[in-house]
Amino acid sequence: MPLDHFVTLGHSGLRVSPLCLGTMTFGKDWGWGSTEEESYSILQRYIELGGNFLDTANLYTHGHSEAIIGDFLSRKKVRRDQLAIATKFFFSLHNGDPNAGGASRKSIMSACENSLRRLQTDYIDLYWMHCWDKFTPIEETMSALNDLVHQGKVRYIGFSDTPAWKCTEAQMISKFRGWAPLIALQIEYSLLERTVEGELTPMALEMGLGVTPWSPLKGGVLTGKYTRENAGKQEIGRGEWVTTFLNENTYRLVDELNTVAKELNSSAARVALAWVQAQPGVTSSIFGARTLKQLDDNIAALDLKLKPEHFKRLDELSKPQLNFPYDFVKTTAGPFSMSGTTVNGQTAAVNPLAPKSDSERYEGILTTAR
Repeated sequence: MPLDHFVTLGHSGLRVSPLCLGTMTFGKDWGWGSTEEESYSILQRYIELGGNFLDTANLYTHGHSEAIIGDFLSRKKVRRDQLAIATKFFFSLHNGDPNAGGASRKSIMSACENSLRRLQTDYIDLYWMHCWDKFTPIEETMSALNDLVHQGKVRYIGFSDTPAWKCTEAQMISKFRGWAPLIALQIEYSLLERTVEGELTPMALEMGLGVTPWSPLKGGVLTGKYTRENAGKQEIGRGEWVTTFLNENTYRLVDELNTVAKELNSSAARVALAWVQAQPGVTSSIFGARTLKQLDDNIAALDLKLKPEHFKRLDELSKPQLNFPYDFVKTTAGPFSMSGTTVNGQTAAVNPLAPKSDSERYEGILTTAR
């Protein structure tokens, strides 16, 4: 599947590439990442290969990431309308100012204007709330976003890093009030972060939100380059974002990724990306690249087809512990409600507590003395 085999994002008509180019690595302001020229080359290659979906945020490299995209559009004379540019609000760029971040109307309007200026564009295709703001009523946030849509400064809206119950509340408020609805959900999702399968992914499927996973390679942990053999010997640019997850469980998973990659004549990074792309609800995975080599390797994941045995082996090594009642529902709801039948292609075991025959069924009738 090439990059230009587009998919519609959630319950909308917005066509995006199946892999989204994340640009958090654009700019070296955080001590790691790509130079401006390297970033331009990565953008150029992604677009030449048919990609149209870019993801950034006002926070990324102190706003430099947005500025690099804006400069690229201006210098390379790329037609703005051919791209679906997504950016985010929420994070503050001004310490000491309580209204510089969050999801209030004041903060959203200011953040949007600043992002438009850095991106050198009149509109944002997809505007994300970067994280849930517990101090702002969700009605205020959704009303402000709806106003931006009606003003033509934003085309679509989505939520990132927000609890499922709050996403549902926001979506239902918007639908009942006729406001612009959410069309997408951006969440961390990878073989090392699967707890989203409990609430967030099912909610997205129910609410019509396309899922766009961030960090599908867990900051590079799932690329296969960090192994128990070279532990402590590899230079790690992202520090604790990577080292926190380098443990025996991760090494077992990386070993299996490398084994599967060898069987498929591929790479661990491609296998990890292909696994994420195949998960229910996933529309377009967000990947980052600091070099053209990384870009090409990641995009090649679209042509990789994992076999059922590969999914089984990777699933077993990465199985998450979900909050109650998800495991309970999964193991008990089928037998107790379906009781040995098949519904929508799913077959359940018989209910072990059901009577074995009609004669064992209690058919008692309450009577009232008159």
